[in-house]
Amino acid sequence: QVRLDESGGGAVQDGGSLRLSCVGSKYTICTRDMSWYRQAPGKAREFVAGITHDNTTKYADSVKGRFTIQQDNTKSTLYLQMDSLKPEDTAMYNCKSDVTFSLCNNWGQGTQVTVSS
Repeated sequence: QVRLDESGGGAVQDGGSLRLSCVGSKYTICTRDMSWYRQAPGKAREFVAGITHDNTTKYADSVKGRFTIQQDNTKSTLYLQMDSLKPEDTAMYNCKSDVTFSLCNNWGQGTQVTVSS
């Protein structure tokens, strides 16, 4: 299966910024359509942002105008620029392929984002 490695998380204060990265390997075709998800303690995993191979993007209402999803296909890397962070953005963030192919169905370990007020 595709390997996904997320990084870039950390602890910031309310209003701060972070840039998450997700590198796909082994089956890089899986990285052509990707999304970010997050899961806060005690809550269900939720969609954050997605991008397709033609750079069509979509965002959850809660992050519109604050987060930007980008991809660098030459590096099989997905990014999530997060600005104006809020405490409610605190969660474990994971990237996931949207390609409907069994070898693309995998989750990485995630990267933790903690926003303090």
